[in-house]
Amino acid sequence: MKFLKTFLASLLAFVVGGLVVFFLSMIILMGVIGSITSKEQVVIGNHAILKIDMAEDITDSPSTTPFGNIDLATMTVTYQISLMNALRAIETAKEDPRIQGIYLRMNGSGVTSLSILEELREALVDFRTSGKFVLAYNEVYGQSGYYLATAADGIYLEPNGSLQWTGIASTLMFYKGLFDKLDIQTEIFRPTACKYKSAVEPYFLNKMSEENRRQMQQIVDSYWSVVVDAVSSSRGIAPEELNRLADEWEVSLADEAREKGFVDGLIFEDEMDDIFRNYGAVPDVNGQFEFVTLGEYASMLTANMKNLSAPQVAVVYADGAIVDGEGYGKEIYGNSLASLLAEVRKDDQVKAVVLRVNSPGGSALASDVIWREMELLKAQKPVVVSMGSYAASGGYYISCGADVIVADKTTLTGSIGVFGMFMRMEEALKNKLGITFDAVRTNTSADAGVMRPLTARERAAIMRGVDKVYETFTSYVAEGRNLPLEKVLDIAQGRVWSGTAAVENGLVDANGGLKSAIAIAADKAGLGTNYRVVEKLEMPTGIETFFSGFFAKVKADIAAEELGPFAGQWQKIREVIRQQGIVMYCPYGAAMAE
Repeated sequence: MKFLKTFLASLLAFVVGGLVVFFLSMIILMGVIGSITSKEQVVIGNHAILKIDMAEDITDSPSTTPFGNIDLATMTVTYQISLMNALRAIETAKEDPRIQGIYLRMNGSGVTSLSILEELREALVDFRTSGKFVLAYNEVYGQSGYYLATAADGIYLEPNGSLQWTGIASTLMFYKGLFDKLDIQTEIFRPTACKYKSAVEPYFLNKMSEENRRQMQQIVDSYWSVVVDAVSSSRGIAPEELNRLADEWEVSLADEAREKGFVDGLIFEDEMDDIFRNYGAVPDVNGQFEFVTLGEYASMLTANMKNLSAPQVAVVYADGAIVDGEGYGKEIYGNSLASLLAEVRKDDQVKAVVLRVNSPGGSALASDVIWREMELLKAQKPVVVSMGSYAASGGYYISCGADVIVADKTTLTGSIGVFGMFMRMEEALKNKLGITFDAVRTNTSADAGVMRPLTARERAAIMRGVDKVYETFTSYVAEGRNLPLEKVLDIAQGRVWSGTAAVENGLVDANGGLKSAIAIAADKAGLGTNYRVVEKLEMPTGIETFFSGFFAKVKADIAAEELGPFAGQWQKIREVIRQQGIVMYCPYGAAMAE
């Protein structure tokens, strides 16, 4: 009886404590979320200027978690806008008589990728065909911001500001020395043909292999060519001169930027009012110009309620590393995405599908699950893949069967290859912590990979699995892209390609962004201009999913806060550790100064 009383008292305390934590969490969250929604409604006058200030993160896919805009480590709000909404806002502003032009004032702390900037730049160039102006101003131009600014009619710089023009680099971090110090061994399984499959190199080499160095040099050269061509076309500076200026680092100070033709004038921001007037902008009755930010303007756009019965072009997102099973979050869960694609396939209102892929790959098995559903979908409706920053390895695996593949010029794609990797910790635990292992087993390989080295027979068995995945991958590409297997094997080998090179070798059909992919999908479905674009999103369901997302977000935000500039590297290490086994994964990219 005493035991029962104690048990019930403990149970009651647990339940009450849980409810207290729950309601406290809700109070905190509602306070933060309330700060998002309590902003005054924006009213646009008849003579407004759309301001793109990069105050928001511009993301490849929309956030579907209640915590996406909240930094739970600091309990502050970070605003986001999806690429789709950003493009839609610029396209709407083009025809909106209230919007006089666009002001690029990129002094916010929002982040985005080079491929998204490429699509935004294309949208700005299209905006200018309306006859409305695009003007840019900043105190400091990094190369990413300057690349976007070259879509403007005029570019202006603070008299004591600066502009960076030094080129693009891809710097990789190698962990072999650290692993050696910690007595961590890695078992690597890579087909001989996949000599360019370099995702595992940081774990057993101290520097790039010659093959990886060659492909990464081609990637950065291709990305830089996109930037140089854009600047050359906009500013009338020969590509050879632009490269010479970067090599010699001759453009840095404001006077140098004006002298070399990178900017049109050196002025203080208050003097931009005269520039706006010169381009025909009309101030309000008080002589002030009215600005509405991209985020504000996008949030005011409502769905087209007049066309609800029109056939749909569905946009589905595959954003993140590919992992097995079902789930929700920043990764692509194979079964969950396959289920979403199946729903779209069975939806009679959906006449065509665009899969927006932004993934470095991951689990081979999960990729195969998604590939199968893509095949079933393609048998019933046109399917177009739009590639973002990455569509490599497993990201290309799930894309290769589409009717049409469209990629940004700065997309990193291909990486048709596979590897297996297992981290062995037994020596580290023994030598550093004094922990040892022993086991009994019914059969020779019952404990394979569990705190002991693999035997030659076990390695051979794993290698058979790796080779089988590579054979399947290349055969899918040959069939999906209608290419001879011999050509696929030649351009595969785990090699990564830029979006520009991928068009040349047949892995991609055309260079273009999300808008281009949607237009192609509608055309293939014979929809003309009578269609609606709808986003099909995976939404969390159930209180367990809700709170698992909450605590995952807390951990991620705290890690980012503590690690600072190393947060990105830590994320890559975590992804690779999670990808142990037979995987298709490519974590690399190129960086350009913001």
